[in-house]
Amino acid sequence: MYSEWSSRLAGAVVWTNVPSGAETGRVLPDGCMDLLWHDGRLLVAGPDTRAYVTQGEASPWAGVRFYPGTAPALLRVPAHELLDRRVELADLWPAASVRRLTARVNAAADPASGLEEVALAWAADSGAPDPLVRHVVDALDEGRSVAVVAGELGLSARQLQRRCGAAFGYGPKTLARILRLRRALVLARGGVPYAETAFRCGFADQAHLARDVRELAGAPLTELLGRR
Repeated sequence: MYSEWSSRLAGAVVWTNVPSGAETGRVLPDGCMDLLWHDGRLLVAGPDTRAYVTQGEASPWAGVRFYPGTAPALLRVPAHELLDRRVELADLWPAASVRRLTARVNAAADPASGLEEVALAWAADSGAPDPLVRHVVDALDEGRSVAVVAGELGLSARQLQRRCGAAFGYGPKTLARILRLRRALVLARGGVPYAETAFRCGFADQAHLARDVRELAGAPLTELLGRR
């Protein structure tokens, strides 16, 4: 069973998941990175370019999903180094620091609240996030082109590509596709017909929407929505 709620850390989400052990899970790309707890260990989920599929899990998970582009500054690791990866925090940070953090989370009332406290402490030490991150996400999510966004920020296309690679793990075009997919799924889940969903989200047509869903989510739209 999966549940989530807004974190006290701006833009972040705290979540827990207790899998049935038989179900197949599908984590869709969303532009985010997560700090994870599982079986008493701390891990980091890097940004995904495709669905991350799990199967046969029975142990509970907890996590903090950071607002897109903000986790690298907290972790002090460029996002592109973690692209499509799940890694132990101990592979990124000194072992002694990770042991202290792990003990802190395991001693908390529950792992989710422990993770949130760690994330809040990291944010306090890191200062304000890069304002470019919020602008890029908001602008691309509104459907503005990469060229327009670069111009708004006073950056060349190459500079924007480099900044996005460090913050999101991939370039602005990939981020725009992922954000567009997320918008489309919200509309389709709300009952908007597929053709209208495609039009409203900026796809060329319904077939274009179907192709992007298969490429990014690894399953047809009807399967994601639980429809026949």
